[in-house]
Amino acid sequence: MENCIFCKIASGEIPSATLYEDEDFRVILDLGPATKGHALILPKKHAANIAEMPDDLLGRAASVAKKVAVAMKEGLSCDGVNIVQNNGEAAGQTVFHFHMHIIPRYNGDNAGVTWTPGKLTDEMKEEILNAVKVK
Repeated sequence: MENCIFCKIASGEIPSATLYEDEDFRVILDLGPATKGHALILPKKHAANIAEMPDDLLGRAASVAKKVAVAMKEGLSCDGVNIVQNNGEAAGQTVFHFHMHIIPRYNGDNAGVTWTPGKLTDEMKEEILNAVKVK
């Protein structure tokens, strides 16, 4: 996409702090990190969200996420890693180019990647099971 900032970063048109690059992806440090080491996996081919990502590329993104997470555990001695992928404004997506956040977690870091669990009622369960048809 012509005006997509992540397309420009992934292609190298805009410089970035690159942790990893291959023919399909560039992994960069996030300029507004949740924690030390927060990185973004950017596909070089534009897709606005997970629904637009080709299945094979989506699988490769997961492999890259694993590779980066393992390197972070080893290199940063973090206590855990969040792998986050947001779709749509309501889910927190602010740049509409598919990307994955790899967020190193440190005990006591207070990064806000959690939620308060609700309760799955029988009524809600039936409504969801009747409405969601995975193909």
